[in-house]
Formats: sequence, structure tokens, C-alpha cells
Amino acid sequence: MTKALTESYTLSNGVEMPKFGLGVWKVADDVAASTVQAAIEAGYRSIDTAAAYQNEVGTGAGVRASGVVRDQLFVTTKIWNADQGYDTTLAAFQASLDKLQMDYVDLILIHWPVKGKYKDTWRALEKIYSEGKARAIGVSNFQIHHLEDLIESSEIVPMVNQVEYHPLLTQVDLHSFCQQHNIRLTAWSPLMQGNLDLPLLAEIGAKYGKSPAQVVLRWDLHQGVVTIPKTTTPSRLVENADIFDFELTEEEVAQISALNRSQRFGPDPDNFNF
Repeated sequence: MTKALTESYTLSNGVEMPKFGLGVWKVADDVAASTVQAAIEAGYRSIDTAAAYQNEVGTGAGVRASGVVRDQLFVTTKIWNADQGYDTTLAAFQASLDKLQMDYVDLILIHWPVKGKYKDTWRALEKIYSEGKARAIGVSNFQIHHLEDLIESSEIVPMVNQVEYHPLLTQVDLHSFCQQHNIRLTAWSPLMQGNLDLPLLAEIGAKYGKSPAQVVLRWDLHQGVVTIPKTTTPSRLVENADIFDFELTEEEVAQISALNRSQRFGPDPDNFNF
């Protein structure tokens, strides 16, 4: 499993981003430290945190405790909405580095498309990137119109767009747009916040001796999407990552995609107020 977890996609700037990683949304800071350490020891090489998660300190501690050298890992964090703007983003990014106790991150994202601010925030990310403090820059929760607006006035096209993505929310048009612009899609809440009780997933899982969760995560990778499921349970860390020894057929992928209901479990990027 360890070797498989090093499989990566090449971002538009040539940086290799692991296909599979650990998300730490809603993980308490002290729990994040032990969870991140356990994940890395289990073979994970990508860790996704954010300022808003309030666990960057624990995430950094877990990375250091793992004993794996920093350049073998891929660490992502995000600029929160209240910190958006040019100068405030630069200050917030430095605060994230200080909490992580790192000199750089592998990927920094704009967490949400705050109207009237995300362009200035993006200019700050371009500066951070030019200074080598982030190996890649991107966005999160951006719809097509947000991306078009940003790209129109930017020097750099986002390398990543992290969005809610799962069989009930396939976002086909957004995914296609990102592919056309060489923006790598990353799935947050890929396991639908536990809403996996769908007969098709169980049926396909039984064929391969896999759980519905493993089927969904394999479906993500088949679609060329980075996936970052969250768990704090050691056994689930291992189970979630055990998806590199089977392949879904094209028919099965199409069947899973056909489950789409355009159903969100998280906020709508066009209608949020935080």
C-alpha cells in the first residue's frame, strides 16, 4: 500500500501531487497530531488542512513526529474568508506557516470565493508562489463563473480547485472546465459525510471485496480527481487507502456517475455567508 500511496498527478507547473491524501476538517488540534502521524506512518504522503480548521499546529506536529522528511510530503492549507484581501492574505499565510512550523507549503488555496476579495487574495498567492513559499497555488469551492472571472485578470491559472465532489454531486460541467484549463480537481467530502447507503455501491463493492467507501474513492481516482477522505480511526486510515489493488470497469464508473442528484452536503459556493 505504501508504494501505491505515492502515486501522483502532475499539476500544470510540473509539481507532483499525490492522488490520495488525508483531510483533517473538524479534527481537534490534539487529535490532528496523532492522526496525521498515524496516516504518514501508514504510507500517506498528502495532508490537507486549513486555517479555518484550527488544527494547523497539530498537523505540523504530526508531520514532524512521523519522522518522514518534509520534501517527501505534500501539505495543503487554505486562506480563510475573513483573511482575504492582499495584505491580509500575506499575513494570514505567514501565520499558517508559523503554526505548521514550516518554511513552505506544497499547496495554498483560497478557501471560498468571497465576492470582491478573491482577486486580491489571488494576487497575494501569486506573490507567495513567486517567492517559493508555496510549490503550487489554487482555489477551493470555485464555480465556473468564479474561475472565468479569476483567470481573466490573473497571471497564473489556478493549479487546483478543491470542491465537494462525490457520486451524488458529480459537477460534470465544472470538472470538464477544469480539465480544459489544466486545473486539477480535488474532492472534499468524497464519502458524502457517511451517506454511503446506496445499493449500487454495495453491489459493486461485493464484487471486488471492497466497502462502498472504497468503491467511491476508487471512482474518484478513475475520474482523475484527487481524493482526501477524512477519518481519525486508525483502521479506517488503512481501509480508505486500500484502493489500489482493483479497477472499476467503464460501465461501473458510468453507473456510479449516474447516481448524481446534484445534492450537496456542504454549503453552496454561490450562496454562503461566512
